This record gives sequence, C-alpha cells and structure tokens, in this order.
Amino acid sequence: MNNNYLILIEKFKDYYSDIFEEGLIKEIIKFSHFEKIKAGELLVDIGDDLTHIPLIFEGIVKVIRHKGETSSELALYYLKPGDTCAISFINCIESKKSIFEGIVETDLEAVFVPIDIIDEWFTKYKSWRRFIIDSYHFRLMEMLESIDSLAFMNMNERLLKYLKDKAKRYNVKELQITHQEIANDMNTSRVVISRIIKQLQKERKIDSSRNKIRVL
Repeated sequence: MNNNYLILIEKFKDYYSDIFEEGLIKEIIKFSHFEKIKAGELLVDIGDDLTHIPLIFEGIVKVIRHKGETSSELALYYLKPGDTCAISFINCIESKKSIFEGIVETDLEAVFVPIDIIDEWFTKYKSWRRFIIDSYHFRLMEMLESIDSLAFMNMNERLLKYLKDKAKRYNVKELQITHQEIANDMNTSRVVISRIIKQLQKERKIDSSRNKIRVL
C-alpha cells in the first residue's frame, strides 16, 4: 500500500466519508487521478470535451458563463471542498462539450473521475447516485438564485449579497479584491462598482480601503 493511497484515504475521510461507502471510495481512488492545480489556472474551457468530473478536497473553482464572442461574463456558482460539478456529469454522459468555463480561484486539490466508470457507479452505488442528484439540484438552485438576483434585486443589493457570500465562502471577515474583479463577476463596469461601494460605505454596510472590503 503506497503513501499516495494512504493520503487519499485520509482526504476522503475528511470530506466524503459521510457521503460514500468504503467500497466506493476505494474504487474512486483506483480509477481516478489526483491533481494539484494553482490558483488562476483554467480548469475547463467552453467547448472542451468533458472526460472527467472533479471531487474537490481543497480550493475553490468559479464557474462562469460568457456572452457570445464578447469578454462579458457572469459568475454562476462556485465549487468548494466536498463538491463536484454535476452539470459536467450530465454533459459527460451525453458526450457534450462544456458550455461553462471553470477558473481555479484558490489552489486546488482534487481527484478526477473518468467518464467510463461514473455511469456504472450510478447504478452500482446508491450513495453515488444520491450525491450526483443532490449536487445537480444544489447547482440548479444556485443558478436560479443568480437569476433571481439579476431579476429582482437592485445593484446595491446584489453587490452587498455578493460580498457577504464571498466572505462566507472563503471564511474571512475581510476580502482582498479589486473593483474590477467584482465588476467582472457581476457583469458590470468598474465605475458602477466603485460608485456603489462608496454608497455602501456611507451607509456603514461595508468598510473599504485599497483592494480590501469588510462587510459590517
């Protein structure tokens, strides 16, 4: 039994032992490959063939959608430790190309499960089937929340929610982020974000300094 196997067993105990049975975990380790990917790297691009799905141990992946051929983008949802991208699973089994872009936001550690085995597990392991269905439902709810935010919230409310959600996701009180990064995620301009941040600061809802924002 090699050291890498023991390391992966421990990682699965930390993040997936309450989800998957021991037999499934052993099969995942047997058929998958483990990768470390640095922050800022592209995990998947629009148009890529999807041959694997990730099971995340460490790090955060931002899933975004581009508008046509422009540089305009919108952050749809985020993958964190204990997650997978169930939408990628659906695309995998239907042999469809990726319609999203996945960016590694913080250094990523994950195993990547090949498509030729995940369909078999769907019938073989109830826990795998439940995990994929629950993951798909959760991702769908996140996308609906994004749509609701666009449809029913004004920009001030959207920005405040964005900052609160991001601080919670990273488990920090102070975010280190530029106005341009926020604008990219929210599909608006840096000028608009800067103006609203000033308003929110006047209302004492946030505290802002250069590239730092704290939600009060």
